[in-house]
Amino acid sequence: MNGLTIRKLSIRDIDDIMAIERVSFPTPWSRHAFVSELSQNPYAEYYGAVQDGRLIGYGGMWLILDEAHVTNIAVLPQYRRRGVGEVLLKVLMEKAGLKGADWITLEVRESNLGAQRLYQKHGFSQKGLRRGYYTSTKEDAIIMSRSLRAGESGEGAGEARRVRGTGRGSGGDPVRQRVVP
Repeated sequence: MNGLTIRKLSIRDIDDIMAIERVSFPTPWSRHAFVSELSQNPYAEYYGAVQDGRLIGYGGMWLILDEAHVTNIAVLPQYRRRGVGEVLLKVLMEKAGLKGADWITLEVRESNLGAQRLYQKHGFSQKGLRRGYYTSTKEDAIIMSRSLRAGESGEGAGEARRVRGTGRGSGGDPVRQRVVP
C-alpha cells in the first residue's frame, strides 16, 4: 500500500485505537485495557499503520522471556485485504526477533480463515485449540506459532533470518525501511 508508514503507538493514539477496535471485534477490549497496555505493561508493544496521517490499523504483542505473544491485529474495514494486516504482522515478527524472541504465538478465531491463511503464509502452524476462548460467541481459538530462529526448519525459516537481522530485509525490503521507531 503506497504511503503507508508504521510507528510505535502511545497513549495519544487511544481514541483511534478504540475506533478500530470497535469495528473489528464482536467484544472489543475496553479503553482501560488499552490505556494499561500502552502506559503500564512493560511487556507490551503496539505499532500502528498510518495512511495519509490517519491510523488505519494496529498490532500489538507481549514480549516475555524468549516468546512474543500477538495480542491483536486490527485494520479498519475499508483498508482490509490491501496488505495492511500483513505489514503489521511482519513488523511484529521483526521487532520480536530483534528483541530476542525465539518464538511468536497467537490465537485466531476458528472462523477467521483469512487470518489463518495469512499466518500460515508466514510460517505459523496450528499448535492447539482453546475451546470457548471467545466468550461473546463461545467460539474456539486456534493456537498458532512459529519460530523466529535463523535456520529453523519448516516454512518461513528463510524469513526468520531476516527477522533476526539488521531490521531490513534482504534486497532492501521496503516494508522494513518505512518502520518508524
